[in-house]
Amino acid sequence: MRSTLAGLALSTVCSVAFGQPWAELGPSPLTAYGGAVGRISAVAASPSDPNRYFATGADGGVWRTINGGASWEGLTDHLATSSIGAIALAPSDQSRVYVGTGEANFANHSRYGLGIYRSDDGGDTWSHLASDVLSGRCISRIVVSSVNPDVLFVGVTAAGGFPALAGAKGHPDATGPLGVFRSIDGGMSWEHLTSGIPALDTTELAIHPSNPSVLFAGIGHIFGHPDNGIYRSIDGGNTWSKLGNGLPTSNLGRAGLAISRSDPMRVYCMFARPADATGGGSTVLGGWRSNDGGDTWASMTGFPVGGPTYGWYFARLHVNPTNPNELYFGSLGVHRSINGGSSFTTFTAPHPDVHAFDTDAAGRLLVGDDGGMHRTTFIGSYEVLNTGLGTCQFYAGLSTHPTNPAIYLGGLQDNGCVLKPSDSSLTWTHVTSGDGGWTQISPHNPSVMFTESQGTGSLYRSTNGGASFSGVGSGLTGRNCFLPPFVLDPSTPNRMLYATERVWVSTNNGTTFVPLSTDVTASTTAAIRAMAISPVNSGVVYVATNNGRVLASSDGGANFALRLTEIPGWPRVTREIVPDRYDEQTVYLAVASFGTDQVRRSTDAGATWEILDGDLPDVPVNVVDVDRRGDAGTLYAGADDGVYRSIDDGQSWHRFGTGLPRAPVIDLRVEPVRNRLVIATQGRGAWSVAIECPADYSADGQVDVLDFLSFLDHFGTGRVNADFNADTIVDILDFLDFLDAFGTGCS
Repeated sequence: MRSTLAGLALSTVCSVAFGQPWAELGPSPLTAYGGAVGRISAVAASPSDPNRYFATGADGGVWRTINGGASWEGLTDHLATSSIGAIALAPSDQSRVYVGTGEANFANHSRYGLGIYRSDDGGDTWSHLASDVLSGRCISRIVVSSVNPDVLFVGVTAAGGFPALAGAKGHPDATGPLGVFRSIDGGMSWEHLTSGIPALDTTELAIHPSNPSVLFAGIGHIFGHPDNGIYRSIDGGNTWSKLGNGLPTSNLGRAGLAISRSDPMRVYCMFARPADATGGGSTVLGGWRSNDGGDTWASMTGFPVGGPTYGWYFARLHVNPTNPNELYFGSLGVHRSINGGSSFTTFTAPHPDVHAFDTDAAGRLLVGDDGGMHRTTFIGSYEVLNTGLGTCQFYAGLSTHPTNPAIYLGGLQDNGCVLKPSDSSLTWTHVTSGDGGWTQISPHNPSVMFTESQGTGSLYRSTNGGASFSGVGSGLTGRNCFLPPFVLDPSTPNRMLYATERVWVSTNNGTTFVPLSTDVTASTTAAIRAMAISPVNSGVVYVATNNGRVLASSDGGANFALRLTEIPGWPRVTREIVPDRYDEQTVYLAVASFGTDQVRRSTDAGATWEILDGDLPDVPVNVVDVDRRGDAGTLYAGADDGVYRSIDDGQSWHRFGTGLPRAPVIDLRVEPVRNRLVIATQGRGAWSVAIECPADYSADGQVDVLDFLSFLDHFGTGRVNADFNADTIVDILDFLDFLDAFGTGCS
């Protein structure tokens, strides 16, 4: 018998690489806003070719179009980070492109950078520079000398978030120097400029279009600082002076500024008010204009003051390159002046939250916002330029359908919740609005789906498979982590839990809720950021709070025992806790921070923990999951730079799959029954990959008789490693399914 099996094994030997190709799922685009995608942080248009633009995703990397936005090509998916804050083309050499990593918009999803990217061939190839100088912080703006493409200046800010530096995720260089940096050798080496200018968040830079010795810097520490203001250098950045004579001197937060290309003596600036510790209070203070190169300033009385209380998120000014009196300011809408700021007209934006402007070589205004790329020749009427621009930013909470593998449901930053109805398209259907967050599809009745938007109680339910949704969640109150987690009971239909600072329960499918637990945060400001329920025993519930506490309940969520404290992580909704599919006492924990143990496992419901990091790089891990089949099982970690896999119980790790962008993986779902892995990224949409060679039980890279014997050993003792069809029962069906896979090998 064994010789026959050995002969069969020899015919199915396969070489297994550390990756199947990843398949992009989208959305690219979604159906809302005429076809929205994710946030664009910066735009750069060729001054000579009206069809050539570059756009950068906040967490989506660098993209190029050569046909006026009809299609886009991703250029930097293979590089170290997809978080981008700035881009600039050298005026004297359009093939020279500089990109600053780290999005400088100060939100919790404004992630740390890892230096500078440079291309000398228009974006075809790249060099990664300044990682030793600028990592852990963000680049707000890059300006390049008009006469020498090797001379450039960058504005550096701290990574964003509330609490401060949340976007830095504990990066060891997060508290490094801020301010203005200069390179005179194309980014190979850098000098921190500090003579006359403070080392504070530099939220904007501008350079004279023909005299590169003249520069302006907007120092805009978002929480306010006495040294905030507008600074000027007339000697190429060697020395600086703070400008006054008409500019405000107090109550200054984030700063914006712009210089006219056609009249460089015309300079504009604006300030938001300082933010408080929670991100509120930062309305727009006002705007100012100089007609003499910054010597004197006058208030623009028509500037759109007030506005949203998160002015730290907006500061982009743009001047028409041929008309110094035509000024744009972006926030929730597009504000335009045609008389040098004396008055403004507010137009509806193509999508709320405008972050980037440029004017193309045909004189058309380009707008980058939280919905992607848009273009206009008549403000208020926009062309959508998002086809193929895969920059959507998922939050944790991606759901897959229990019976139809083609259906997905997930929530997007500022683009609502979206449903992928089939495999045939990358376009997803927009189903509910706001910031889309956590989602769930009922395992008992998949026609029942849940979505949410930001805030406590913003819960929506569909009973017709996503065709329509209506608000539910009556009774919910309390603090939230922006997007509260909720879970459906896997064993009791119509029962679900919802988390604020406490756990709530509904027994009527979310229509109404009542309190189940007391406050578990030990704080007056914190909330629950993660919640999970054991698929083995729904009495076992875990929560993690955004002040670093991990707790466990054995009575369905009524009472909790503290298991861990001071666990760093992202303050918004996460899937950092994953209970085991077979053992109610086993649970996995991902820790989204540098400098700590990022992958952990407990086999006693969180009382003690073992570390499974092995040789995993020091990178934040947002989510972890496990495929228990095989001798040791297979661990998957969704990190800030992709997916890692371990086939030896966490001793060693390798990057998994080919073709996946280096984007932050915020959610990850192992689906053994479908032999696939599904992920959601913040910045590059959702992806899936086949889990290769499921019959390779020994994980040695080939399917042979050793795998058959290993499977028989697990099967004969009823161990979960032999649950080949992942139905939680080890029976003859597993044996038959294994034989099918064994005969197929890795084909």
